[in-house]
Amino acid sequence: MSSSSPSQTSATPSPDVFEKLATFYLGRQYDIAGGKALDDLLLYDAKDLCTHAMCVGMTGSGKTGLCLSLLEEAAIDGIPAICIDPKGDLANLMLAFPDMKPDDFKPWLEQGEASRKGMTLEEYAAKTAKTWKNGLASWGQSPERVAKFKAAADVAIYTPGSNTGIPLTVLKSFDAPPPEVLSNTDAMRERVTGAASGLLTLLGMEADPLLSREHILISSILDHCWRDGRSVTIGDLIGLISAPPITRVGVLDLDTFMPPSERAKLAMTLNNLLASPAFSSWLEGESLSIPDLLYTKEGKPKLSILSIAHLGDQERMFFVTILLNEIVSWMRTQSGTSSLRAMLYMDEVAGYFPPVANPPSKPPMLTLLKQARAFGLGVTLATQNPVDLDYKGLSNIGTWFLGRLQTERDKARVLDGLEGAAAQTGKPFNKAEMEQLLASLGSRVFLMNNVHDDGPTVFQTRWAMSFLAGPLARDQISALMADRKAELAAEQAGEHESVSSEVSSPSRPVLPTGVGEAFLVPTRYPGGDGRRVYRAALLGEGSMHFVRSSAGVDEWVDARRVLRCGKGVPEGVWESSEALDVDAEWVSDPEEGFDFTDLPDDLRGASKLKSIQKQLKDYLYRHHPMELFKSPALGEYAPAGASEVEARLHFQQAAREERDLQTEKLRDKYGSKMKTLEGKMRTAEERIAREEDQYESAKMSSLLSFGTSLIGAFMGRKIASRTNVSKMSTAARGASRAAQQRGDVKRAEAALEQLHIDMQELEDELRHEIDQLGQEFDIENLELETVTIPPRKSDLKIGSPVILWTPWQVDSTGEATALF
Repeated sequence: MSSSSPSQTSATPSPDVFEKLATFYLGRQYDIAGGKALDDLLLYDAKDLCTHAMCVGMTGSGKTGLCLSLLEEAAIDGIPAICIDPKGDLANLMLAFPDMKPDDFKPWLEQGEASRKGMTLEEYAAKTAKTWKNGLASWGQSPERVAKFKAAADVAIYTPGSNTGIPLTVLKSFDAPPPEVLSNTDAMRERVTGAASGLLTLLGMEADPLLSREHILISSILDHCWRDGRSVTIGDLIGLISAPPITRVGVLDLDTFMPPSERAKLAMTLNNLLASPAFSSWLEGESLSIPDLLYTKEGKPKLSILSIAHLGDQERMFFVTILLNEIVSWMRTQSGTSSLRAMLYMDEVAGYFPPVANPPSKPPMLTLLKQARAFGLGVTLATQNPVDLDYKGLSNIGTWFLGRLQTERDKARVLDGLEGAAAQTGKPFNKAEMEQLLASLGSRVFLMNNVHDDGPTVFQTRWAMSFLAGPLARDQISALMADRKAELAAEQAGEHESVSSEVSSPSRPVLPTGVGEAFLVPTRYPGGDGRRVYRAALLGEGSMHFVRSSAGVDEWVDARRVLRCGKGVPEGVWESSEALDVDAEWVSDPEEGFDFTDLPDDLRGASKLKSIQKQLKDYLYRHHPMELFKSPALGEYAPAGASEVEARLHFQQAAREERDLQTEKLRDKYGSKMKTLEGKMRTAEERIAREEDQYESAKMSSLLSFGTSLIGAFMGRKIASRTNVSKMSTAARGASRAAQQRGDVKRAEAALEQLHIDMQELEDELRHEIDQLGQEFDIENLELETVTIPPRKSDLKIGSPVILWTPWQVDSTGEATALF
């Protein structure tokens, strides 16, 4: 919780200034010499975050509040974020209370703290609620803005290796990378090396990628399988280590490079880890998917908090390494953009990006810092210990938020990083001035050094909308995510079926002649005992050709449908089928430990199967047209095959890019007009000073004391806050009184007053254009037109019938759970 009260010397900011400018509202500029906040707002251009940010500050500096404010602003702007949380502070993002009721705050307060303050817990909750409401109001933030933040993004807490929050696993498979990675030699090498390093770290092995035989063997296996398009489960990897799909490693034959006995020992080590009861939680939960962490199924942006406080050091390193590599792979599949698309935030990054050592997390982090800006992915890092970071790598960071630092070594490391960042952009860097500013910072006061601005800015952070309760314990996280986990459990319950009357045996049924057979690879591993059973389904595959020249469409699309036939072929046949997940895999041989159900009568005859298969062609033609989505506002189509959610995300990013472009044009347009007016104002002031040099020279100097106005806020540091309407008006009235004594001063004052009117008109004009820009590129309410294209019937191609055996687990009561 913030212990510092907001400055009482500054006017309350108006939402009209900070809500409509495509910027992040982070606080007010701060006068270090006077020890007070100024009227000028600190509005950070979201686009600048594409060149990444670093937040540094000791305990009590206000670092957590600033970083949460940054994430809150991103959510309001529709920007999703993946947040790595080693301490538990980021879970505070779920503690945003629009109603500001004492009962909202009470569960997150401690009885001991209330007692120390001489209050009951109820009294302490009431006081806290009042403090938070008043604090937010002093920064121009209403309960409606808190509600807007809560509605803007879905906040979820994931706990890999634990069911405290939403379980998340990376152990079900090491999925083959996308084609963009496979075709890039450097990217493929990084992905293979990272996966092998992370896995061996989990096994407690500090393996050098160039010297360790274990590392080289696992890397070679993964490289071979991935280039064949094959994903590898941990179970697969155990078998592949014992019997690798390669015969040579370098110039040596496999057995010379690593004898079978040593390979068996490595496989056993991995198997023991996998079989350990303490490690079973790593097998449970949702599979790691970057798109699913960024957006809900409905396309709503997410703030996904990956809490790893409960993990040991080796487990943390393993998880962070795999996650960063997944983000790199996802990044390479995105189109280039100069507008912010998504954020990666990592708290307490020290240890994962050290200056000398090379842990497996360091290479993918360095790749992100060097390359992510081209794809609109902004990386934000935070730490209390800058001395433990690789400052050469941090020279890729464009924005530094610097709070109070503990030691001279910390200051020296920060200055090295700032100097490197300045050298990257060719900007001048005054080390002595920066060192003096760093020494003067207090609580909640930060120095922002942004390479996109004219110079550094000192500011006081705004009041966070999320209640800063401190690191949350596991039981608190569990309580926050209880409803979400119940929803997921209810969804999974719908996939259970009663099969008590179903007969199964270890015998594999004989199929009709000419009918293919495949076995779906399990992707879910529920706990508990139970029989594993294969049930028969029919796999239908087809290729459809869609053509629409006006939309630039000429696409072939593959369709894969599964028709469950455990109780016979259903009525309606393919109308009862379901789409097979794009990541689903099947193999030609069954997995050990599975029994088989009987083959339904409808699937025992080849002619019947062919008849069913023929119906697939008509079904695809009638039920699988391509929907194209067009944005009238942008005048363009979404990529062919995109769903409505994907189309909206595509158009939202396009709208951001166009909005940012138009915003820059507005800045250029009004910046030029502002400079012209500023020159005229200075001329008018000099004229008044000449006429009243002893009295008016001191008085009228306030005419150019610039503070908060729409123009100054919109232009930001890029125009160096050139004007302030309200202060000019006050100074102009003072000059008017003096003008009664001298005619020359009166005429000069009249001229300056007219300039004031011109500036007000300029602000009104800018406000109107900003409103128009906001309405034109309203990201949340983009309208879509739908165009439907049927597949060309003459081009439809249907595959041969295939019996697909689907994996299930049946418990002692006869209830079956799908493992796919």
